[in-house]
Amino acid sequence: MNDATQILQFIRPGSLPTAILIIAIAWAMVQVLRKVSEQLGDRMVDRRLAINQLATILRFVIYIGTIAAIVPVVFVLSDEMLLALGGTIAVTVGFAFKDLAASIIAGITLLIDKPFQVGDRVSFDGYYGEIVAIGLRSVRLVTLDDNLITIPNNKFLNDSVSSGNAGELNMLIQLDFYIAIDQDLALAKRIAREAITTSPYAFLDKPWAVLVNEVVHEQYFALRIRTKVYVMDVRNEKLLESDVTERIVRGFAEANIQRPAILYRVAPRNNDDGLLDGEAGVGVNLDTGNPSQHGGAS
Repeated sequence: MNDATQILQFIRPGSLPTAILIIAIAWAMVQVLRKVSEQLGDRMVDRRLAINQLATILRFVIYIGTIAAIVPVVFVLSDEMLLALGGTIAVTVGFAFKDLAASIIAGITLLIDKPFQVGDRVSFDGYYGEIVAIGLRSVRLVTLDDNLITIPNNKFLNDSVSSGNAGELNMLIQLDFYIAIDQDLALAKRIAREAITTSPYAFLDKPWAVLVNEVVHEQYFALRIRTKVYVMDVRNEKLLESDVTERIVRGFAEANIQRPAILYRVAPRNNDDGLLDGEAGVGVNLDTGNPSQHGGAS
């Protein structure tokens, strides 16, 4: 009770309307800053990430400036106050706001260290999407299905985070396609190359590639054709994926390039399996999937 009385005697009740006014002005400034940064980002697409980063820093300045302006207005900052309330406030606020203080410090660390920026596409804790805000307490991430994820800043200091574009407007996109091992590989690669080089969303100023590997896909031996190309704007990530996929699937269909399947292979003949050389063996018909009889030499 004595501690509460000591705290109240250093508060100016009449200054509360002024403090509320300062908070309202700060809130309005943040809203104006957000709208202006969005409009500038839409007009100057190549500078959108830099504008977002500057807006984030200015928002932090507004927050800290608001706190610095309110404290001397609301509290009587005298030597007696500092001596009387120093220990009480330190312990009370320390326990009550330790997580908030940790998040604020972490937010400042994120701005300085820059593991990611506003506008980056990142993967964190099973979520993938675009960073839309870095605040005093948390980072806001919008997933590709338009869900808003709020993550405390201090989480990023202890866990790994992956940034797809790391402050750049463009980002590498990787897509995999599978064909049967007996198909025309050269033709399939040519179709894939044409698909990524003719897509309107592709950023061809950076290296692109079409790579091939033999893999086991869905229990079938297959050829994996992997396309790697940069998207011009990270916001067009899914448009690039859809466009390239449509072009390659259509090209494979027109060229009659088949997907992976179980291939028939003639079993070796020997006297121990009950079949003489040249006699019939049983395989799998690729068209029907049913056993078929294959005759030997007459």
